[in-house]
Amino acid sequence: MSILAKRSKGNAAQDMEPRQRRTVVTPFPGKGAGGKAELPSAARGFSARLIRWHKRHGRHDLPWQNTTDPYRVWLSEIMLQQTQVATVIPYYLRFLEHFPQLADLAAAPVGEVMALWSGLGYYARARNLHAAARAVMAQHGGKFPHDPAVIAQLPGIGRSTANSIATFCFGAHAPILDGNVKRVLCRAFGIEGFPGSGAVEKRLWALAAELMPARHGAIHNQAQMDLGAMVCARGKPLCEACPLTDTCVARATGRTAELPQAKPRREIPLRHATLLVLLDDNRVLLETRPPAGIWGGLLSLPELPEGADAQEWAERHCACRVISVTCPQSGSPGTQGAPLPTFTHAFSHFRLNIAPLLLQVTPGPAVMEPGRQWLELTGIESAALPAPIRRILEDVQMSGSRPLPSR
Repeated sequence: MSILAKRSKGNAAQDMEPRQRRTVVTPFPGKGAGGKAELPSAARGFSARLIRWHKRHGRHDLPWQNTTDPYRVWLSEIMLQQTQVATVIPYYLRFLEHFPQLADLAAAPVGEVMALWSGLGYYARARNLHAAARAVMAQHGGKFPHDPAVIAQLPGIGRSTANSIATFCFGAHAPILDGNVKRVLCRAFGIEGFPGSGAVEKRLWALAAELMPARHGAIHNQAQMDLGAMVCARGKPLCEACPLTDTCVARATGRTAELPQAKPRREIPLRHATLLVLLDDNRVLLETRPPAGIWGGLLSLPELPEGADAQEWAERHCACRVISVTCPQSGSPGTQGAPLPTFTHAFSHFRLNIAPLLLQVTPGPAVMEPGRQWLELTGIESAALPAPIRRILEDVQMSGSRPLPSR
């Protein structure tokens, strides 16, 4: 089985937590009248201070703000998962140029969607986005559902994202719990334990719900996210500029660097893959990855099985004949392939050492396997390619490799 074909047991948002240490959860201090949990002193005026701060210092002009269009808000929420705002903005604007309405996205081929997502990473988001758009068209008459519980049933949408869409677009009274909000709450209330673990996350959801104001829920939610991104940053929080500084438990106890607690460390395995760059003059042979798994649905280079002879394998499986090899660095011929620079690419659950191997070929008379296609090197900019594959092909373009005469 190839390295890239191996399925992981999760992704960046769903990996199982290693059972290395016991999680400590700080409980509510006690019960008040009617059995309702009493909130810590840090909760007093929490929302009001956040909203006042956001009015003066928050973000108000991002491309997906100042709209109640659920399609645009949803698109931004999905793109912003595991990705910084500055990276998302050009992808977001380009995506809307191609698919200005939800119906446009639903009607598009998935390959076109993947091409626009290329380089943004975490490609399951794009596949789920497309599937969810089609579900809205088929199951909800093209109208985005208003109920957070119904929204959360759409592909790729979890509880926090559903609540965010419902709050910003439909005025729902629903808490959110993205990474920025988790960091703010863990520090402000001194919550121990890794926030991604089940017990701590349950505690955070309960706290987030208790802190929701009766009015201005959307501003409250946006203020928490902005505070986490702009002030209560992961590495160097700007505590002096924080509206919660006088009640923050982490600041009072000198634990801003410790909270929230990091995910328990585990060894990240290193895998190796040899990818074949089969060139027919200015065309390269690519294959479509399976829908699920690494780079699902994108175009990639054929992977050479471990121990296989490159020329023999390429001629047997890729309907081509190897005619010559050109090394971009030296121009020296060979039969096993010309190595391009190797590099390591990090996934959420492993690192992959990629060794590209360049062979000049000519297509043979045999029929290619389904899912394979020849692509002009000039067309890679608009192709649905993972970032590492795009990097390899750009290196090939810059090297100006050309086939040598047959020997």
